[in-house]
Amino acid sequence: MGKKVKMADIAAKLNVSTVTVSKALSGQKGVSDEMREKIKALAKQLGYKQPSQVKNSKKNGGYNIGIIVPDKYFGKYESFYWMMYQELATIAVRKECFTMLEVISPEDENEKVLPKLLKERKVDGAILLGRPESGYINKLRAEVDIPIVCLDFFDESSNCDAVISDGYYGTYMLTNHLFDMGHEDIAYVGTLLYTSSITDRYFGYCKSIMEHGKKVLKEWVIDDRDWETGDVNLFKIQLPNPMPTAFVCNCDLTASILIKTLREHNYKVPHDISVVGFDNYLYPGLCDIGITTYDVNVKEMARRSIKILLKKINKEIYKSGVSIVEGTIVYKDSVKKRNS
Repeated sequence: MGKKVKMADIAAKLNVSTVTVSKALSGQKGVSDEMREKIKALAKQLGYKQPSQVKNSKKNGGYNIGIIVPDKYFGKYESFYWMMYQELATIAVRKECFTMLEVISPEDENEKVLPKLLKERKVDGAILLGRPESGYINKLRAEVDIPIVCLDFFDESSNCDAVISDGYYGTYMLTNHLFDMGHEDIAYVGTLLYTSSITDRYFGYCKSIMEHGKKVLKEWVIDDRDWETGDVNLFKIQLPNPMPTAFVCNCDLTASILIKTLREHNYKVPHDISVVGFDNYLYPGLCDIGITTYDVNVKEMARRSIKILLKKINKEIYKSGVSIVEGTIVYKDSVKKRNS
């Protein structure tokens, strides 16, 4: 029996990525017509069988996986989620699975219109990347009978399996670092309850503040985005009065905008004010200094999400609930020791 042809074999012969091969064979956008035809022709020549043809004989691969993302997470500078999607697609093709992306428009999210990939059962399972508005997941689970994993958020009302980063302890450690550097007046920047991640990180900040004998001041909890649209880059961050000596931001994008705002008010970072972020990812060119941050292990989050989803599809025993992926602090240039 000849060796089974994989997407990687086709990709190697045409000098393209396996993600490109996956898109071409599944009819997705992002591949030129000329390349799509070359890929299809070579696949036929080599005897490659698409997942739908061999699904019943495979245990851990050969499935169509939907990646569902609310549009608000794919904004101009929200590239963290594009990076997450790319990791998911890369890991999926290693399992000989196709990924199919569908972005939920703000209108469909508000009106609770379910994704076509799920309604029309074009996929065997789905990963919901980024939390949609309240109630959307409940309707999705009530009307769609396929395995689902939530990635980068947890929705307690839907009892959905989830993979998240350790926002609570990550931000706790970042705030502790600021105390270690001599800061005692520390503010938090993030619109509470907008996402579970922002809120989890806030509580990590609170834990550190209280353990150091300080009070969490209402005026030092600062919004960073428009509640309706979720825009961060267009939101005007309001600096508090009195000013703290350090800020803990819920993400690196917010940290970069805060640094710009501080400079507009003649504060120097880190000479006058120290700033930390979260994610360890920032759109190139948004900030000219390195931001001390918490590095989210995107590859492990994606790997674990795919693994759990495949176990659910195959009806295997797995550990349900919330899976928390630890990261590490990355020390850069945005924090300065106080009184040094």
